[in-house]
Formats: sequence, C-alpha cells, structure tokens
Amino acid sequence: MDVLLLTFGFICMIIGILGSFLPILPGPSISWIGILLLYFTNAVPVNYLILGSTLLITIFISILDYVIPSKGTKKFGGSTYGIWGTNIGLLIGIFSPIPFGFILGPFMGAFIGELIYDSKNHQRAFRAATGSFIGLLASSFMKFVLCMMYLGLFIWITWKYKSELF
Repeated sequence: MDVLLLTFGFICMIIGILGSFLPILPGPSISWIGILLLYFTNAVPVNYLILGSTLLITIFISILDYVIPSKGTKKFGGSTYGIWGTNIGLLIGIFSPIPFGFILGPFMGAFIGELIYDSKNHQRAFRAATGSFIGLLASSFMKFVLCMMYLGLFIWITWKYKSELF
C-alpha cells in the first residue's frame, strides 16, 4: 500500500508541475496532495508543521494566482476583457500546432480581448495585453518554483524514509 501511495504522490507532483503552466490544473494544490499522500504511508510519520505550513503557502499562492494577472493588466491600463482573453488565448495556444503557442496565445488573447473592449485604441490594447502577459508569466513562474520546491521536499522525505518505504 505504501508503494501505491508513494507512486500516486509522485504522479501528483508531476501533474502539479504541469499544472503550474496549464490554467486547467491547480498545480500547487495537486503538488500539495502529493505531499499529503506521502504522509499517508505507514513508513513516514505525520509532520503537522510541514503539512500545515505547505497548505498555507499553497492557499496563499493560489489566491495570488488570480490576483497577479489582473493587477498586471490593470497596471498597464487593461480591462477584464484582457484577462479573459489571456486565459482563452492560453487554452487555445496550448493545443495549437504553432510553436510556442502557449506563450503567443495569452498575449494575442489579451490583445484581442482589449480590442473587443475598445476597438479604436490599438496602443492601449497592446499595453494592456503586455501587462496581462507579464502578470501571467510571473504567476506561472511563481507556481512552477513552488511546485519544484514541493517536489524537492517530496524527494527529500522519500529519501529520508527509503528503508521503511521500500
């Protein structure tokens, strides 16, 4: 049973890292579930300090994930159309055959969203799209770093209790 929980925990870690870039998956939350699964094993004693602190960090980062792109858009003069355009462009960009579509998609989506909001001001739409894009990149980077730290914690705990786990 421990090997199964360990395997599912590691799978959650990998999905969490992917989720730091994909808007469909809550990356840090899935990575935290991976850590939780590790503590469900009989070999690893429960450490409520680690579980609690990582949970609080996950909640904080998840809240920031929604705030940062909107702040970036607003700082550069954008609207909610730009935010929605960023998210829709990211989804389209991920599944498009265009190389680097996951980078180009959010920018184009924000730009188109801002043009829908105000079709006459192209310069403002470009500025807002840039702000939305920078916010999305900052948020994704922050989630990626956190998920990598959780993976490191997962590997460290697994290594520490390897004789009990295997």
